[in-house]
Amino acid sequence: MSQQDWLDKDFYAVLGVSKDASAQDIKKAYRTLARKYHPDHHPDDAKAEEKFKSIGEAYSVLNDEEQRQQYDAIRAMGSGGARFSAGQGGAGGAGFEDIFSSMFGGGHPGARPAPGGGAGNPDIDDLLKMFGGQGGGFGGGGFGGGAPAGFAPNRAPAKGSDTSARTRVSFRDAALGTDLRLTVDGRTITTRIPAGVHDGQKIRLRGKGRPGPGGAPAGDLLLTLDVEEHPVWSADGANLRITVPISFDEAVLGTTLAVPLLDGESVSVKVPPGTPSGRTLRVRGKGLVTTKKTGDLHVTVQVAVPTHVDGAAKQAIEDLRAALADEDPRAGLAEAAAR
Repeated sequence: MSQQDWLDKDFYAVLGVSKDASAQDIKKAYRTLARKYHPDHHPDDAKAEEKFKSIGEAYSVLNDEEQRQQYDAIRAMGSGGARFSAGQGGAGGAGFEDIFSSMFGGGHPGARPAPGGGAGNPDIDDLLKMFGGQGGGFGGGGFGGGAPAGFAPNRAPAKGSDTSARTRVSFRDAALGTDLRLTVDGRTITTRIPAGVHDGQKIRLRGKGRPGPGGAPAGDLLLTLDVEEHPVWSADGANLRITVPISFDEAVLGTTLAVPLLDGESVSVKVPPGTPSGRTLRVRGKGLVTTKKTGDLHVTVQVAVPTHVDGAAKQAIEDLRAALADEDPRAGLAEAAAR
């Protein structure tokens, strides 16, 4: 998405929220719309796919506090939130594009020409840098007391622009944390992925974006993580989940299981007698260890039914059936179903 789109697109309208909506309201609206227009629910529907992309685009900006502030400021200017005079000898109330032209190439001393040599339209990235706190600008210095702070002749150079990237990591690396090496815009970047990240999570890497002009600080890199599924493990926040098969006699009589952990160790989990298939047992403090909390391990037991029995095993099961003939596991099912 080009930042120039910020002038043309009303992201609040896309999500159906007001401009003073809270972060919680924005997230709630995004989740509702994302579910409604997800491509899985609208196969081969180009309009739904385009709507889904627009929703994600709007949320990516409004969900980031810094980007939302910049977006609001620019939209306010574009809709007449800031007023300027046309200059000496000109009529007041110059248009938004006229103001930009005077700032970025319309004859103003020191103005930077547009590509190709003409005045052209202003680059929205240049405008954004005026809001970044680098030596003032419209958002910080204001227009009172002399020249606008954004145009102060001795201000610090604006930092480089932000960029984004996406990468895949294994479930184990996402759970335990890892050092990651990737190439972005031809540059090799090394960073540390913290433990406990989840699929789709975005991490802002300060100073890993595009280099700033004239030795100015680099921008940021917004890295999206795609976490691969694991055949055994799954995560729920900081909690780890695993399904462990047990035999019929272990479910009936009880047992103690040696359940593996992500770090290669194991933990003993007691299965009480009479445990039904599908029951989940919790082991405190054996989940993911993050900077914020330590999760629990959730062990779901699943009774494994043998596919073939004969001889003494078959006779033992027949004897058990006879001994439990008076017990009906489906007692009351028909009555409950008829309610």
